[in-house]
Amino acid sequence: MSAEIIDGKKLAESIKNEIKTAITEREEKSLPLPGLATILVGNDPASRTYVASKIKTTADLGIRSFSYDLDENCPQEELENLILRLNEDPDVQGILVQLPLPGHLSEDEVLHTISPKKDVDGIHPFNAGLLSRKYSEPLFYPCTPSGVIRMIQSVCPDISGMNAAVIGRSSIVGMPTAMMLSRCNATPTICHSYTKHLDEICRESDIIVAAAGSPGLVQGDWVKPGAIVIDVGINHIPDKNGPRGYKLVGDVDFESAVKRAGAISPVPGGVGPMTIAMLMANTLKAIDYR
Repeated sequence: MSAEIIDGKKLAESIKNEIKTAITEREEKSLPLPGLATILVGNDPASRTYVASKIKTTADLGIRSFSYDLDENCPQEELENLILRLNEDPDVQGILVQLPLPGHLSEDEVLHTISPKKDVDGIHPFNAGLLSRKYSEPLFYPCTPSGVIRMIQSVCPDISGMNAAVIGRSSIVGMPTAMMLSRCNATPTICHSYTKHLDEICRESDIIVAAAGSPGLVQGDWVKPGAIVIDVGINHIPDKNGPRGYKLVGDVDFESAVKRAGAISPVPGGVGPMTIAMLMANTLKAIDYR
């Protein structure tokens, strides 16, 4: 039996419709509307595509958009000064710096510069620290992990007591996803390139979140029958027959995993749309911190 497909596009549309309704109600009451500032440094094609998608979504939902394109060689001080100005701008509730940045720029210093109250990506050290504390609430939860949790809960609202394997320990996806799973009373195991017997850990897990950036890493026989599998990976592999010369695949071998999983997210059309939807939700929430 094939797994239930967790349609990230459909779930994201539902979330965005709720946001659009809330913004329309604010307009009708003449209340301030949320504004999102996006900062793109350089001309990386993938980053430019991501930012364009976010700007389009803000327009669709009625969120005000402020876009800043900086030269690839812009100094650290120029970028930080821009962020400081946006921190003080009452029309801007959220600040998004598209990562990764060019190598000469310090991402840590840039993230520290963003006001935690405008950190709609949920990755400022202040918010990350609150996420790691048992009885504390961050101002914002990080977007991709939030999307992952919503996708899991769309097929299993209560994951208390479940074992979860989180493959990848990045500060943007892997680590916060594990902490959020723990907050839902699941028991996460954080796995990485040094983890021994990764396949065995996955076979014992009720939930697998694959975010390692390794195409097809998780094989079908790694999946516990009936498990929930969320594929965060977005990998470009050559495809001579494709119109772009490549195709997108995840960290899970979908064709084999779909035969054993209870529910699985596809790539593309899974976590990606959810990340943008949760960014918009955070931007709306940010209006409360004005």
